[in-house]
Amino acid sequence: MLQLRVVSPEKIEYDGTVESVLVPGAMGQFEILTNHAPIISSLCQGDVIYTAADGKHTIAIAGGFVEVQKNKVSLCVELQEHD
Repeated sequence: MLQLRVVSPEKIEYDGTVESVLVPGAMGQFEILTNHAPIISSLCQGDVIYTAADGKHTIAIAGGFVEVQKNKVSLCVELQEHD
């Protein structure tokens, strides 16, 4: 399991345990699973999709950064504007 924390300038969007996280990386989408290698990457516009105990959830982002270290995933994101 992973500990995921998603923070935007407005608030903490999510803070909890998840099975996986799919993020829109600068070089394409990539998935983070338990025991992923440490990484820091910029994020592009797209969807962050995470799987928690109650199912899949999506957060639309305009961009940001992700850091993975010791099964802790931290995302600092700008949310996608809704028209």
